Amino acid sequence: MTVLKGARERWVRTGGVELCVAELGDPEQPTVILVHGYPDSKEVWSEVAARLADRFHVVLYDVRGHGRSTAPQPLRGGFTLEKLTDDFLAVADAVSPGRPVHLVGHDWGSVQSWEFVTVRRTEGRIASFTSMSGPSLDHLGHWIDRRLKRPTPRRVGQVLGQGAKSWYVYLLHTPVLPELAWRGPLGKAWPRLLARAENLPRGDYPTSSLPTDAAHGAWLYRDNVRARMRRPRDDAYAHAPVQLITPLGDVFLSERLYDDLEQWVPQLTRRTLPAKHWVPRTRPDRLAGWIEEFVTGVEGGRTAPATGKGPHADRFGGQLVLVTGAGSGIGRATAYAFAEAGARVVAVDRDAEAAARTAEMARLLGAPAAWAETADVSDAQGMEKLAEKVAAEYGVVDVLVNNAGIGMTGSFFDTTPEDWKKVLDVNLWGVIHGCRLFGKQMAARGQGGHIVNVASAAAYQPSRALPAYSTSKAAVLMLSECLRAELAGQGIGVSAICPGLVNTSITATARFAGADAEEERRRQQRTAKLYGMRNYPPEKVADAVLRAVVRDAAVVPVTPEARGAHLLARFAPRVLRALARCGRRCEGAGPLRGWAPV
Repeated sequence: MTVLKGARERWVRTGGVELCVAELGDPEQPTVILVHGYPDSKEVWSEVAARLADRFHVVLYDVRGHGRSTAPQPLRGGFTLEKLTDDFLAVADAVSPGRPVHLVGHDWGSVQSWEFVTVRRTEGRIASFTSMSGPSLDHLGHWIDRRLKRPTPRRVGQVLGQGAKSWYVYLLHTPVLPELAWRGPLGKAWPRLLARAENLPRGDYPTSSLPTDAAHGAWLYRDNVRARMRRPRDDAYAHAPVQLITPLGDVFLSERLYDDLEQWVPQLTRRTLPAKHWVPRTRPDRLAGWIEEFVTGVEGGRTAPATGKGPHADRFGGQLVLVTGAGSGIGRATAYAFAEAGARVVAVDRDAEAAARTAEMARLLGAPAAWAETADVSDAQGMEKLAEKVAAEYGVVDVLVNNAGIGMTGSFFDTTPEDWKKVLDVNLWGVIHGCRLFGKQMAARGQGGHIVNVASAAAYQPSRALPAYSTSKAAVLMLSECLRAELAGQGIGVSAICPGLVNTSITATARFAGADAEEERRRQQRTAKLYGMRNYPPEKVADAVLRAVVRDAAVVPVTPEARGAHLLARFAPRVLRALARCGRRCEGAGPLRGWAPV
C-alpha cells in the first residue's frame, strides 16, 4: 500500500492469528499505537500516522481478520474483547517491551481500546488513551440502564435517539446477509458512498481487502454487543488518562453517550470538532495536534492539557486562529478570548507594537503559542506575503477573523472619491484579501475551518450619515453570505458578526467627511464620549465571535440595538428607512440619528 510508504512491517503471532504490524518513526521515542475501526484497516490512520511520525514511534496494526492480518478459525467466538485484548498486549510487547504505550482508537478501535484501558491485566502497559467515535460497551450498557430505570421524557428520548443511530448494529446481527452484501454490491459501492457521505479526500483508501474485512468484522458486533449490553461490567474504570474527541456531526453516535463519562474516567480531557464520523481521514491535522499535545503532556507528568480554559477549551485547544486588527478593540479582545480557550494566535495589525502587545498577553492568558505580524489589510501584495509566511511558519489557519476596519461618517456629497477608496480598501478589500488567501489555504487543505467577518449593524440599517461605511459593511455581509454558500460543501463555515455601539478606539480615529481638522477632532471626542457612556465592552463581541464559530452561525447581531435593527430589517424595513430619514447630523447624536456602529 502506498498510503503507508516508508513503514517497517513485522508479523506478531497471537491466539492462532498473525497480525500485520506497521511502524513509523524512531523506536526510542514514546510509542503511540493506532487501532482502526469497522470496516477499516490500519490504512485509515495513514494521514495521522505520517504527521505523528516525526515526534513519536507510531505503530499501526490490522485487527484480526482485517487487512493483511489473518482471521481466526472459526469466526464465531474469534472476535471477543478478551481475544482482542490478547492481540493488543502481544503487539505492545513486541513494539515497546519495556515502556507503556499511548493508545489511540477510532470507531471499533476505540470500543475495544476501552476494554484495554479498563481491565486489570493491562495496568501499567497503557500510558494514555485517546478515544474517538467509539464508546465502551460497558459504559454504554450502564448509560442505557440508568435512563430506563429512571425514565424521563428527555432520558427516553436520548435512548431512542441513539437506538435510531445504531440501525446498522441490528443489521450486522442478522445471519449471512451482511456477508453477502459486503462481498457483493455493498463492497463495490462502499468507497463511493463513503466519499460522498463524509466528503473524504481522494486517495487509495479504502483498501482492496474491504469486502473481506467488513464480512469478518461483523463478528465484532455479534461476539460482543449483546453480551455486554445484558451484563455490563461494574469495574470498567480507566486506569490511564483519557482524551475524548467527539465529532459533533457523527451520524452513528450521539454526544449524549458521554455525559456520564467522568464517573468512569478520573482523568478525562474532552475535545470536540465540527466533523462527521471518519475524522482520521477528514481531520488528520487536528487529530495529530491533539494527540501530540496529550501524549506530550502525559509524558511530561501532566494528565490534562497545559493550556486552555473556559467553556470553549474543548473546541479550540491547539487550533490556529488569525485575527486582523488585533492591536486594539474587538480584534484584541477576540485574540484574548481564543487564547483563553487554548488556541494558538496570530495577532495581525498595521501597528507592530500593538500587535506585539496582543501576542504577549495572549501567551499569558493561555495560548500555547502566539505571534505578532505586521500587515496593512488593504495591501494585496502585503497580505499575500503574510499568508505565505503564516502557512510556512505556523501552518494553515483553522479560524480566520477579518476584523480590521476604519470608521467614516459624513453625507454622500461630502464624501470624496479618496474617502470612498480608503474605506472600501480597508473595510471591504481587507476582508476580500483575507478570505481569498487564507480561505483558499483552508479549502486546499480539505479539513474544514471557519471564517469570521466583522461587519456591523450598519450593514442592514440605512443611514444618511454613513453612506460609505454602511456600504462597505453591507458588502461584507453579502460577501459572507455568498462565501458561506460556496464553502459549505468543504466544511468551512462563514459567519458575519454585526456589532452595534461598542466602546472601541475606532470612534477616536473615525473620519468625518466634509469637516476640517479641528471640527473632526471635536466630533471624534464627542462620539468617543457617547460610546464610552454606552460602555458596551468589546469582550462581549469576542464572546459572540467564539459562539458563532462553535454554532456555525450565519449572521450574529451583537448589542440590543443591533438585534433590534436586525429584526426591523427582516420584518419592518420601512421603519428603518423612516428612521434613516430622521438623521440630521453625523455627530454621534444618538443611537438612531447618525450613529456609527463598529
